[in-house]
Amino acid sequence: MKTFPQNSAVVLVHGAWADGSCWRDVILPLERQGLRVICAPIPLTSLTDDVSALTHVLERTEGPVVLAGHAYGGAVIAGICDERVKALVYVAALAPDEGETVAQMFYRDEPHPEQPKLDPDRHGLIWMSDDGFGRAVAHKASTDEAKILTAVQRPISVECIEEPTPTPGWKTKPSWYLLAEEDRMINPKTQRFMAG
Repeated sequence: MKTFPQNSAVVLVHGAWADGSCWRDVILPLERQGLRVICAPIPLTSLTDDVSALTHVLERTEGPVVLAGHAYGGAVIAGICDERVKALVYVAALAPDEGETVAQMFYRDEPHPEQPKLDPDRHGLIWMSDDGFGRAVAHKASTDEAKILTAVQRPISVECIEEPTPTPGWKTKPSWYLLAEEDRMINPKTQRFMAG
């Protein structure tokens, strides 16, 4: 069994339309490796707000930290400037460069045919249609699970995807990228580009 420095933590950051429960299948395996695991709740109101919320979560940790982000969460983990963060893990995540926006990366390549059209409501929030959620986000889930995930989805603000990214942490910290070949939201070609 691999041993980690005492008080090591993994902080998991969800993407758009989700919450920390999306990490439920990895929490216990990580804890069994001796790591403290926290699923960071981010408000999905702006990139700055989300980085700030993640910074507050890091205050609950001691010792070295690994940040893992899924989808939009990748842009959030890259904005953290804390020397205790030792590595970044991108899980089919967006990794814009300095000055780029999440939207620029998201729309870099052709969308998957099942990706729904994403338009903000009059409050500047982007919700996913029930049908679109099932076809694009939860296409591998059971019918019942897809219904639950659709019902509990959290919208993302347009501000999150249009705000320019600060200097990303992946430029100076060890980083890994898990590419999802069957992703219907972030084109795998875009993922390869960001992983490179």
